[in-house]
Amino acid sequence: MNLQNVLSRNGHTVILFICLMGLTGIGCDARQAMSESAESTSEESSEPKSDLADGTDSQANETVPGQQQDTESGQQNVKAIESKEELATFGAGCFWCVEAVLERIDGVHDVTSGYMGGSVVNPTYQAVCTGTTGHAEVIQAHFDPTKLSYEKLLDYFWRLHDPTTLNRQGADVGTQYRSAIYFHSDDQQTIAEASKRKWDESGGFADRIVTEITAAGVYYLAEEYHQDYYRRNPDQGYCRVVIRPKLEKFDKLEK
Repeated sequence: MNLQNVLSRNGHTVILFICLMGLTGIGCDARQAMSESAESTSEESSEPKSDLADGTDSQANETVPGQQQDTESGQQNVKAIESKEELATFGAGCFWCVEAVLERIDGVHDVTSGYMGGSVVNPTYQAVCTGTTGHAEVIQAHFDPTKLSYEKLLDYFWRLHDPTTLNRQGADVGTQYRSAIYFHSDDQQTIAEASKRKWDESGGFADRIVTEITAAGVYYLAEEYHQDYYRRNPDQGYCRVVIRPKLEKFDKLEK
């Protein structure tokens, strides 16, 4: 029986497997098997999302700043940012978890999962998982700064993961899981650096924060089956054991 068949089953087998592999991460191979299983059973449209990335990385196949690459079609897709919107791009470990939390925040209009910070054009999930492309798993959020400031959004960012572990979140190990803030303007850079200092000096973490703060490069939208993963697969083992407790913790913090 192959791994994908085991993971596609609902129930105790999946939960036991995840517990054995570690509650905060299960590794790319197992996650890939689960995502492929979810993709094969999903009734969602297979049309890729179109989004806007304020990228400045000139190495990615003549990609123009303000455009993104779609990792499934290889096409550049453009979506205008609404007049009141800003972009925020964060790396905080597995993008399934981060996306699920940020989607619940008032003032965040849209969240997508993707890749940034690497040297390979149009990377696939499998390639990023090897750790050789240089990309981080990231989310890109469209948010309304009149309702939610970038500083406040960063406060959520620091709390939803461990920014003190280098290239690691729980059992997920590799440069693709690094903690990172990719700024889209000079103002965002200034705010991000000040926020990092504030949280480093707050005593909220036992160790020093190792989060990198870097100018945004080309944003590659992850494969369609990664988008809205928790919403599409709420009863899948990883979602029940890893993501749902994060959401419950977030809801308590918001009360």
